[in-house]
Amino acid sequence: MGYASRLTVAGISLALLGAVAPAIDRTPALAQTAKLDAALSTGWWGHVPIILAIEKGYFKELGIDVEVKAIASSADRIRALAAGSVAFSNLGRIAVISEMANGNKSFFFFANVDDSPGNEGCWARQGFASFKDLKGRKVAANTSAQITMNGLLEAQGMTEKDVQFVNLPGGEMAGALARGDVDAACVWEPLFTNVKNAVPGGTLLGTDMDTPNYKKFGTMASPDIVIISRKLVEERPDLARKLATGIFKGVNYTNEHPEDTARTVATYFRQDPAVVLAAMKKFKYFGAEDWQEHMKRHTGQMEYLSKWLADNGKIARMPDVKAWENVSFIEK
Repeated sequence: MGYASRLTVAGISLALLGAVAPAIDRTPALAQTAKLDAALSTGWWGHVPIILAIEKGYFKELGIDVEVKAIASSADRIRALAAGSVAFSNLGRIAVISEMANGNKSFFFFANVDDSPGNEGCWARQGFASFKDLKGRKVAANTSAQITMNGLLEAQGMTEKDVQFVNLPGGEMAGALARGDVDAACVWEPLFTNVKNAVPGGTLLGTDMDTPNYKKFGTMASPDIVIISRKLVEERPDLARKLATGIFKGVNYTNEHPEDTARTVATYFRQDPAVVLAAMKKFKYFGAEDWQEHMKRHTGQMEYLSKWLADNGKIARMPDVKAWENVSFIEK
């Protein structure tokens, strides 16, 4: 089955999405095959291992038919899972924590399969050598990049109140910086490269690797987290286990055979395999090896991030993050 038959570009209209339950395909060719689709982005390299697992047939081997529902926004991905059109997703944890704070109990989180520290940072116009030089000046950021900005400010004994914070969409930052509408911009790759190219004589103020978050957890500001339907875990833990097995197998292959992985998934990203491979090299992918210790780190980082979001008024209350963690179905 080719790319076109497995990829669905999903416009989110909740009224059109199905009930939360794994579908069973009753056609003779796929009798007893569970249909458990994945909400993923075909513009984010963190999803490479899961797409690889689909293309290599790792889920099929386990009796599961998985189709990619291409959904760009993390918020829309989690809505799709809550509505039942997908069974699992990989997405930014700010969106996940926000849904926790709102009491959304449609999902569990159980894994982190990608991280890319160093791919998010702040770039200033000429004449600004550090954040101290930007006191009272306009600095653009949003979502996880705002957390990185705050961490870099903290490292210099400053807070967000010491600059004029501008909440600007990532795609608008390069133009704003080039025009001088803002004096610095904080954003993630590949938009970070666009910002640097827009002001080639500018200054790197730091990346997420220069923040307290990285020093404590060794992660980017808001790494992806893999979520799965709570209903599926509670009613069909055997299928949940198979999904986790297929994902981890995809990660292992990605790490062991990066060149073939790039060739295999390139069509999804509409890029040359060489471009995909170069992007993958900026990522770390995590599978079954030492996953228990890996998850302890990420649950701790989720709690840290949740507190930051609550303290800074991004969410109304700090949720009990561990109430949404469930790894009971993963093979030990």
